[in-house]
Amino acid sequence: MKYTKEEALIHKEYHSALCELLFQLADDDFILAYRGSEWLGLAPHIEEDVAFSSISQDMMGHAVIFYGMLEDLGIGKANDLAHDRPAEERKNAILLERVNGPGTYLHEPHYDWAFAVVRSYFYTGIKKIKIASLKNSSYIPLSQAAVKIEMELYYHLLHWKTWFTQLLGAGGEAKKRIEDAMAAVFPDLDGVFSFGAARTMFIRLALITSEEEIRQEWIQMMRPIFESLGINMPNSFGLESGNGRDGVHTEDLEAALKTLTEVYRIDQTASW
Repeated sequence: MKYTKEEALIHKEYHSALCELLFQLADDDFILAYRGSEWLGLAPHIEEDVAFSSISQDMMGHAVIFYGMLEDLGIGKANDLAHDRPAEERKNAILLERVNGPGTYLHEPHYDWAFAVVRSYFYTGIKKIKIASLKNSSYIPLSQAAVKIEMELYYHLLHWKTWFTQLLGAGGEAKKRIEDAMAAVFPDLDGVFSFGAARTMFIRLALITSEEEIRQEWIQMMRPIFESLGINMPNSFGLESGNGRDGVHTEDLEAALKTLTEVYRIDQTASW
């Protein structure tokens, strides 16, 4: 059965599950778009500076779409949902909130480009699979939005795949740094696949496909790439730092939200 916005508002269980999914989707994009924005002026070269900024802007735009749907569902204003929720209410995967590296954007940023490439590539691949599934979602506004978002993700994924394969294929220090970055990403990667406690409800209400199907599809997509580069790919991933879907987060998120909400907190009645 397909649901319109009006129908979703009426059905309590459906409304609750839908909002949980939208918060996960929105918060994932919101925090990783911010981490991407921290590379402005620090990317390896000027062309990448422009490309990464554009990708981060698209990702923030996707977060705006999801927060906007939550506003339509009566949860609150989109701006407030993005900027005025404490860390413990956020639903993003912990991997996505991790800092880019030592230092801060304004003070001795020694960021790890390999980590940015691996995290962005893996996340974009998972997101693309999720969005493809959402085209068949029982919530009509979400399935319609997924069509537009999927078109942008094609280019995002191609961009990060190019960086990933070229750096791994280069050998030497470049390969070593990517391998080290993967060692840092894989232990928390399962948090991106996870839907938390709502996983069975999402499936029963036909909101999105199962996290296990998404995980297996991603493995099938990535395995030939790993094999072509002579790299072993693990078949299982971890939740080493906890599950962000359940409100478990790190100090990295607290610090990020403080910066992200600084302008918003100056005047919460203004239209940003």
